[in-house]
Amino acid sequence: MTPSAERHASDAPVESVRWNLNVAQLLVEYLKLEGVSKLFGIPGGAAIYLMDELRKRSSEFEFIVCRHESGAAYIADGYSRVTGGLGVVLTTSGPGASNALTGAMNAQTSNSSLLTITGEVPRKYFGMGYLQEGADAKLDIDAIYRNAVQYSAMIVDQSHFQTLFQQALRDARSLPPRASHISLPNDVAGSCVVAGGPPDPKGNKIPFPPSTRSYRAVPSATDQAQVEAALDDLLAARRPLIFLGNGCRSALASASRLSAFQRFVSIFGIPVMTTPDAKGIFPESDPMSLRNYGMTACAWPALYMRPDNDAPYDALLVLGSALAELSTTFAAKDQYSKTLVPGNAFIQVDLDQSVIGRSFLVTRGVVAEVGATIDALCAASRVSDQEAIDERKKFISGIKNAHSPFADPAGRDSQQAPVHPAAMTRVISDRMKEGHVFIDAGNCVGWSLNNMVVDPPVRYHIALAMGPMGFGVAGVVGAKLGDPTKPCVAIVGDAAFMMHGAEISTAAQHRVGAVWVVLFDNDLSMVSQGMARLFPPEPDWQHCYNLGQPDLVKFAEGLGARAVGIGRSEGVPAFAAALDDALRRADETSQPQVIVVSIATEPMPPYGWPQLPPVDCSKAH
Repeated sequence: MTPSAERHASDAPVESVRWNLNVAQLLVEYLKLEGVSKLFGIPGGAAIYLMDELRKRSSEFEFIVCRHESGAAYIADGYSRVTGGLGVVLTTSGPGASNALTGAMNAQTSNSSLLTITGEVPRKYFGMGYLQEGADAKLDIDAIYRNAVQYSAMIVDQSHFQTLFQQALRDARSLPPRASHISLPNDVAGSCVVAGGPPDPKGNKIPFPPSTRSYRAVPSATDQAQVEAALDDLLAARRPLIFLGNGCRSALASASRLSAFQRFVSIFGIPVMTTPDAKGIFPESDPMSLRNYGMTACAWPALYMRPDNDAPYDALLVLGSALAELSTTFAAKDQYSKTLVPGNAFIQVDLDQSVIGRSFLVTRGVVAEVGATIDALCAASRVSDQEAIDERKKFISGIKNAHSPFADPAGRDSQQAPVHPAAMTRVISDRMKEGHVFIDAGNCVGWSLNNMVVDPPVRYHIALAMGPMGFGVAGVVGAKLGDPTKPCVAIVGDAAFMMHGAEISTAAQHRVGAVWVVLFDNDLSMVSQGMARLFPPEPDWQHCYNLGQPDLVKFAEGLGARAVGIGRSEGVPAFAAALDDALRRADETSQPQVIVVSIATEPMPPYGWPQLPPVDCSKAH
């Protein structure tokens, strides 16, 4: 159920009941209430009661056994992103629980709704060195998760299970969505739930919420007065700008709201740019779009904000962005760039008050739900200065006509061999008219951010708050499970592909026709290229981080994919033909498809690495 559906659902009774359940059975009842039908993970001895209940109810729940717990969390993250629902991870205790941590942490920072359920050893063995113990020993799983996700708790008694589990669901399904964790000792999972009260001939009567609205609510309000004042700030400016963050993703997933917002910015002539994480949530081909700012940005935002021989822009409205490093770093030598600071009004709107004014001082901070704020902006009426609006639109059009948005237009248009990475991402962009594109860590981030043009209904998914290798490799499996009728493509590096490529086996087992495009250069290129720029001479770094020339076509085939390689002597047309074939076969056969592309190794994304000055430690004080 989507947040908007929850807000408009009819009122339900305050309470219903369940009878004669143990904790594991009651937990599964909550998952059913939340609309969960798929869980991801790896079973183990500390989760036997949950595993038994899921097997008994296999017609209602599918427990998808993954190849690694981190991969399971990435898959659940991808599933949550495309469905808007709750992603659920189930693992055993100890190493199973700790393996899933990275994926849960990544979901937390990416605003994905994720619940990780980890088993634990029976309470009577706490502190005794029981196999895979994660409580009252050196390994404290609850403490680890509590310091990484929004909410974590260990259920040590059936009497407080509902209270703590509802809290985990509240936090995971909030706005913005978050990650939660529950640790469930085996003996507690198998214990009977006793609610108390007078004896009943039917046994243990358990009060149970009739709907999710009985125990959680979704924020849906804005500050109307502040929105009106913010709009006045924008319209008083000569050159205003709107900056959309990932916190706007669910709000602008509504086609009607997006359409209304497009009309609003067009009427008032206010251009829009996005953070890297929010790329494409506002159509990048829209006349008012300046595309993405931050890491490997489009060229247009900087030209609008700081034009040559003209005053800098003077008003900024930030919606749903914490303004973190990669969202505000125009070049690697200029983190949290002051280029972003306007000459006059700096307005930041977010539900999380802790991020407002954190990275940049603001003139107006508004604690509000972004969707309601956009609705209020679109509904507001103002007498507009048409001459100023027309001048802005002409200025924006002039920027676009005079300047390519891409850092290397020739590389992007290349048809040569070996395949230029910018051209590779251009081919993918041209062919994706719907569906989901998942981007892994490394140079595929820079190439795709700068060279793809993303318009809804295509959805671009990246994880730049943490940037873990392997997220896109596994996340695309969850995406295709969640949206099986749409093409789902992952752009990944060769090292990340080896790190979590085993999840192709999960995809093959469950007939998941996702497509992986692997940038193969036998190197950790983002590292080697960056180090070569930071600490020249460049030739010294050419073989430091090689990967041993793995045969990734055979690797993928061995896991159940249909895989092809594009060699260094083959150009862009060969890759384009292979991608067309892979998309068709994925749709027709539901078999995973892998294209390993031997890319040109000389080009580098426009990170703007600085030249570090030499340091003489003998003169340090």
